[in-house]
Amino acid sequence: MAVVSELIRKEDNGYLSFGDYTLDTKTKKDGFEYNGDKFKVKTFHEITKLEKNGSFVYESVPGTAVFDFNETDKHITFYVEGTTDSQITLELEASREYKTYIDDVYVGKVKTNLGGKLNLSVELTEGAKVFVKIDKMD
Repeated sequence: MAVVSELIRKEDNGYLSFGDYTLDTKTKKDGFEYNGDKFKVKTFHEITKLEKNGSFVYESVPGTAVFDFNETDKHITFYVEGTTDSQITLELEASREYKTYIDDVYVGKVKTNLGGKLNLSVELTEGAKVFVKIDKMD
């Protein structure tokens, strides 16, 4: 069972890791600086949420731990871990189609809504990380 005990951190590879789904009460860390942006994380067993400069980035229900979160203009990649299946919401471009991969298996196209929210479900087993990749379609 791996969690981010400091709630959010920059990894040696330059990516972000955040979240602790083992906490019984909601815990947050605000003002974490990374690449010129300020991040805020709220996390516990029921939910994990990440914001950048006051804007929504990531949310999972129930809570998760996210490792090596990397967002570019073409894709988002990360590893996620939790105790049970999780519903994940990401903020992306509005009304765009994205290809979704879970553990390098193509699971289909997802179109964001007018607010740019992309929803996906991930099957999680405690102690095992799942790789998620979201590619923007041209």
